[in-house]
Amino acid sequence: MNAEIRALLDVVLEALDLPHPATAGGAEVYDEIRGERATHVVVALRSVLDERPLMSIEWTTDYLREQLAKHPATGYVTVAQAHAELAKGKSWSEAVTLPAEDGRA
Repeated sequence: MNAEIRALLDVVLEALDLPHPATAGGAEVYDEIRGERATHVVVALRSVLDERPLMSIEWTTDYLREQLAKHPATGYVTVAQAHAELAKGKSWSEAVTLPAEDGRA
């Protein structure tokens, strides 16, 4: 596989493979972030697959990375984070509560 294509596919996977929320309450934030990221993936793929693309695959990959940085997977507690907090002896309620500084504005 071509290195440029592999790099693009790595970024596409990064965009869509977000950690799952620990609770239904985190699902709304998760869905919002994933939706934004999926939109950017579609734009990038359409650009690359165009018969006469305006930009190179490398440029499109870099642009997609920039857009993903604007939509980080934050603002919800992930399953892995909750399990880590439970392992520390916290209650379920404590484990799935997002720290105030991590909340989304």
